[in-house]
Amino acid sequence: MTGDTDQVPPADITCPSCGWPVSPQDNFCEACRAELAPAVVSGEDPVQATTCPFCQSAQITPDGYCESCGRKLPSSRDHTEIDLGLLAGVTDRGLRHHRNEDAMALATAELPSGPAAVAVVCDGVSSTRRPDEASLAASQAAVQVLLAAVRTGQDLVEASRDAVSAAREAVTGLGEPGEAAALDPPSATFVSAVLTNEAVTLCWLGDSRAYWLGAGPDAVSQRLTRDDSVAGEMVAAGLLSEADALALPQAHVVTGWVGADLSGAAPHVTRFEPPGPGALLLCSDGLWNYQPEAVKLAGQALPEALNDPLAAASALVSFALESGGMDNVTVVLAPFPLRPARTTAAADAAASADPPADSSDDPADHPADHPESHEPTAPSDWPDHQEKPADEPA
Repeated sequence: MTGDTDQVPPADITCPSCGWPVSPQDNFCEACRAELAPAVVSGEDPVQATTCPFCQSAQITPDGYCESCGRKLPSSRDHTEIDLGLLAGVTDRGLRHHRNEDAMALATAELPSGPAAVAVVCDGVSSTRRPDEASLAASQAAVQVLLAAVRTGQDLVEASRDAVSAAREAVTGLGEPGEAAALDPPSATFVSAVLTNEAVTLCWLGDSRAYWLGAGPDAVSQRLTRDDSVAGEMVAAGLLSEADALALPQAHVVTGWVGADLSGAAPHVTRFEPPGPGALLLCSDGLWNYQPEAVKLAGQALPEALNDPLAAASALVSFALESGGMDNVTVVLAPFPLRPARTTAAADAAASADPPADSSDDPADHPADHPESHEPTAPSDWPDHQEKPADEPA
């Protein structure tokens, strides 16, 4: 929207900060400059329960433990759903983890050329310290860089690299003093996407993935990222087939991540032009461990993802939980082409956190416990991040 603020725009919605009429195409209120479509991050403002759901005691400690039964209370981060219209995502703790170490950040923008969507998915590496905080810090930092770049027309390839740098700096800032902490500093895998009606700009480090799910009888679905992992390196080197590589005991050791101990790693950046209608899928390995094939993922998500990405994302998360739920799982879906901006109030673009339910066909690699060491066996010069086998007891 352009023009002086003394000219009231003909709009049915208003700025949630000052009440000035705004248009659904506005990124900022012209009266008070409030951001009308801010990025939404899962678990950014966790809401702690005040009553224990297990024993109904109201004696809750500040760090979220019940003084009566001693159990850790679930927080809103255990299960978060975000629906921004242009895209939607769901993240869930899973059935084996005691916390959600995944995080996602979503945002939208209205440009002269049309709408744009931004998504970041990070998976904290369980063998390192504070993995849940690492994924949250990385996604928070990265989405702000990408959203600013979209709004100001910056080069999205360079902005994607800058977003990884910002994520790395944020995760590094979580580090604790002391020699022991330096051995296993916080770290997380990373995948981001900026989607316009022209192309998708992807960036990643680690084994969180992006898929293109093509719609229509002759459409092609494909995986868009290559894992930074022992299995991924073996496949890339032509040493093993993907099925054989994923069967290795160290298959899920990641060889690329965002963290202080891999500060020189160059992220992968690519630009993908969708050949037709479909949906972009970003996910953590909590989903693709149970279904790594793009065609089968498309069969599960489409056509619902084209019109109701939140429902389709919820269905994929439910599939992962029903398949075993060994790991945290995060799913983000963005239908293509992007639809026009919603005509609802800008304040509607917010996350809703629901309490968790009681809680290739590769085995999940994330554990319920998190050892503070790296496995040294990956075929790489980088230090390794290993997550304990999922079948070990919580």
